[in-house]
Amino acid sequence: MFIYSLSILFNQINLLSPAEALFIMAGLFVIVWMLAPAPDGDFRQLMCENYWFSCWVGGQRLVAVFWPFFLVLNAVLFGADWLVKSGRLTVSSWDDVHFVLVLPIVWWTVSIWRCSARARFRWYGAGARFITICVFLEYALKLYLRIDYPRLFFNCEELLLDYGSCF
Repeated sequence: MFIYSLSILFNQINLLSPAEALFIMAGLFVIVWMLAPAPDGDFRQLMCENYWFSCWVGGQRLVAVFWPFFLVLNAVLFGADWLVKSGRLTVSSWDDVHFVLVLPIVWWTVSIWRCSARARFRWYGAGARFITICVFLEYALKLYLRIDYPRLFFNCEELLLDYGSCF
């Protein structure tokens, strides 16, 4: 997350300085930590055959919900960004990748918020909730770059078929 988008935001757009972004993110983490539930000491895992459903209702441990999807999500987002920066993926295909990931991200966010009481420590749950908020901030930043500054992010010189998306 934020590999290509933050460098463009800080270096080329100058909308926000790194110190301001760090201050905002620290304040957001403090708010999320204050709202995070205290961990349950006596946790019994929900007996359910369906992993996806048990995550959705908050019956899994936080670590079992957070890490698998977090790693896959970041690999897909990094891969899509890398392919579009190298000119191997069109702008509309990049849009499709992000659009397809919206529904799984919503599922993951709801699951994280419901399973955050199943963490070992309170700051684990707060950190997982904070990361899900950061995913939505990443999506907002990429949408901002896509709409207002497409020539900074996309390799428009090598996009012959999708050159109209760079305007």
